[in-house]
Amino acid sequence: MKNTVITFMEAKKKGIKQTMLTAYDYSTAKLIDEAGINAILVGDSLGNVMLGYEDTISVTMEDMIHHGAAVSRGAKNALVVIDMPFMSYQTSVYDAVTNAGRLMKEGRCQAVKLEGGKEVCPQIKAITDAGIPVMAHLGLTPQHINAFGGFKVQGKDEAAARKLIEDAKAVEEAGAFSVVLECVPAKLAEMVTKELNIPTVGIGAGAGCDGQVLVYQDLLGMFSDFTPKFVKRFAEVGEVMKEAFRKYDEEVKAGSYPAEEHTFAIKDEVLEKLY
Repeated sequence: MKNTVITFMEAKKKGIKQTMLTAYDYSTAKLIDEAGINAILVGDSLGNVMLGYEDTISVTMEDMIHHGAAVSRGAKNALVVIDMPFMSYQTSVYDAVTNAGRLMKEGRCQAVKLEGGKEVCPQIKAITDAGIPVMAHLGLTPQHINAFGGFKVQGKDEAAARKLIEDAKAVEEAGAFSVVLECVPAKLAEMVTKELNIPTVGIGAGAGCDGQVLVYQDLLGMFSDFTPKFVKRFAEVGEVMKEAFRKYDEEVKAGSYPAEEHTFAIKDEVLEKLY
């Protein structure tokens, strides 16, 4: 069954946890989709794991459209959400709607995601009024990493926790169909989840959220530049890949690959005519 923003919200009412993983290409999206994952996030995390940037700030609209379109071609049942990159929506409501529209039309997604609370509610309302579903993102918002002074847990003191709750209610009121809570204390995330009618998706926010999201390279042990505390490696695919690459290198240099079964034949009489 095709996952939509409606099925995503209905799952909260039924108490059914939803799963989301990142993807940035057709082949990976196809595998994730076939595994039954409910939603795929084409995250601006591609700046880190695909493009080698130190942060997500340098990711462009063209990057998101390029990778988003590839993912959308591979996902038949998963809900595809594309991140709005840094400065594609902060500058004005007009820019936000225009760029969200590009992600929908050119990236072929079913929803967009943007970071921020009350300050971006005008953008959320305008985008949703244009018929584009919005997933909000609170807590540790990577596009604000320079303002935060690094990757730090958010909402730990009373003022910050109160602001998080207020922001969550504000984005819901503005029309967001869901909200990601990143690097938030588990008990606070659970409190926010109970306060909202829309589903929460946690990443480093405990099991009390309505769903979970992870970067697939973290989950598979494919990205080793840094590993957040909240990541669980469900497989060491990175090690399997490196071993396969080593074996390929060895066999090519030893002359054992390609073997006869990997080659194509030609009749001797054809070759004789070439002399």
